[in-house]
Amino acid sequence: MEGKPEIEAKIENVVETSRSTTLGKGNIRIHTVEHLLASLLALEINNAYVELDSCEPPICDGSAREFVRLIQVSGIELQAAPVEPILLSSPIEFTVGETQMIAFPHDRLKISCTSADKKGRFTQFYSLEVTPESYVRDLASARTFCFFEEIEGLIRGGLIKGGALENAVVIRDDAILTTEPLRYADEFVRHKILDIVGDLSLLGRPLCAHVVAVKPGHGANCELDRRILRQTLSDERAMAVFLPPPERPAPSKRTVTVEDGKGLDIDDLHQILPHRYPFLMIDRILEVQPTRVVAQKNVTINEPHFQGHFPRKPIMPGVLQLEAIAQVAGILTMRSAENFGKLAYFMSAENVKWRKPVVPGDTVIIEVDMLRTRGKIGKAKGVCKVKDEIVSEAEVTFMISDPLD
Repeated sequence: MEGKPEIEAKIENVVETSRSTTLGKGNIRIHTVEHLLASLLALEINNAYVELDSCEPPICDGSAREFVRLIQVSGIELQAAPVEPILLSSPIEFTVGETQMIAFPHDRLKISCTSADKKGRFTQFYSLEVTPESYVRDLASARTFCFFEEIEGLIRGGLIKGGALENAVVIRDDAILTTEPLRYADEFVRHKILDIVGDLSLLGRPLCAHVVAVKPGHGANCELDRRILRQTLSDERAMAVFLPPPERPAPSKRTVTVEDGKGLDIDDLHQILPHRYPFLMIDRILEVQPTRVVAQKNVTINEPHFQGHFPRKPIMPGVLQLEAIAQVAGILTMRSAENFGKLAYFMSAENVKWRKPVVPGDTVIIEVDMLRTRGKIGKAKGVCKVKDEIVSEAEVTFMISDPLD
């Protein structure tokens, strides 16, 4: 269209929820956005432009499988800016006709859904914690469906003009009409959950909640979005009333910033990290990039752990290499101005491997790449090398928090 008008994928731009979710602004309409938006949200993409030369994204086979494939082929770029998820302070519940929606506080997105038509046919239940892996495996391939007796009314209403058995499953009495076997035994309820994920993307931020839905539809999904945002806004206003005015920080003798392309010496590290002898495992930062930090640790015989590990065969403990990875990951979080002065608390480690011993005289190069961040939680992959050989590696999860005074 002339001028390439933009419509943000937010709940305030929803103008129609009959059989699909339609976004609009002025006289512009974009239909059936839920399958594409579900794929973006579930694959943790929150900064994207979608360019269309039609009034809706392609229907493909009625599922989100093709969108997932295209996203995976294109690749995902990690960005340094954090995204704060929405956390519920209390349950939200409402009922509209036969539809019931409840959202409970939870530490991640989980959806439990019961699907059935007005006659109670093909009643199905499914529950899933939505992660990139579970979405691709358990939801993305579920196709849209409709009941045969609804088709005539949909056609009269100007809907499903491109509808065919190649892009939808049709239920007629007890028969299922489709060009291929069902992809899941409970494919209908899984598609309902896919639609819920797509409509939840209109919140504008990831949601941490357990959503329980009975006979959901796009109208109820979008109403849940509105109620979640109202609670969030109310909580933020209440918090602002009771927060004390911000204190002015005491002037520092030296200001240190973590900047791309810049290294840091030991004096800089003392300004950024709280660790001190004998637990500071980094001597120098060699390189800082948007999602990557390279550091150096010089291993000497004077370090106290060699007295007991081991007196006749000094070897740097593997857990200290893991700690070095965690400390470098903490440096990586300090690129964001809002994190400066905070602490990165080590939470967990996965896929830990120690490949070769590290001994006095070695110079350990620690390379850490950020895998993803969500709010105050981050995950990074770290590798320790000596003379370009990997001696240890791990994936570490950490949380950004204010220091304990």
